[in-house]
Amino acid sequence: MVGILQSMRNQYYVYILASQKYGTLYIGVTNNLIKRVYEHKMHKIKGFTSTYNVTKLVYYEEYSDVNDAISSEKRLKAWHRDWKNNQIEILNPDWNDLYPKLCR
Repeated sequence: MVGILQSMRNQYYVYILASQKYGTLYIGVTNNLIKRVYEHKMHKIKGFTSTYNVTKLVYYEEYSDVNDAISSEKRLKAWHRDWKNNQIEILNPDWNDLYPKLCR
């Protein structure tokens, strides 16, 4: 049981939200992807995502080490826009909202 709880706590996510296909992007990191995306969707986080309605989860990566997740977030943020779009389209070519699938 302790091992299961530890592995649950040691999951970190880098995620990309979009307003629409090829729209405004937001890149973040969290240890609770479902909760964090919900907060963005419900505009519970005041700021960029609520101002520009950036609520569609189009990409995410999972890490077991928080430092790896933070490094990946910084790397993605530094990429050119076309590189980010290409990265999204490798795994999600139609830019579907991945959030409903996560909640199942």
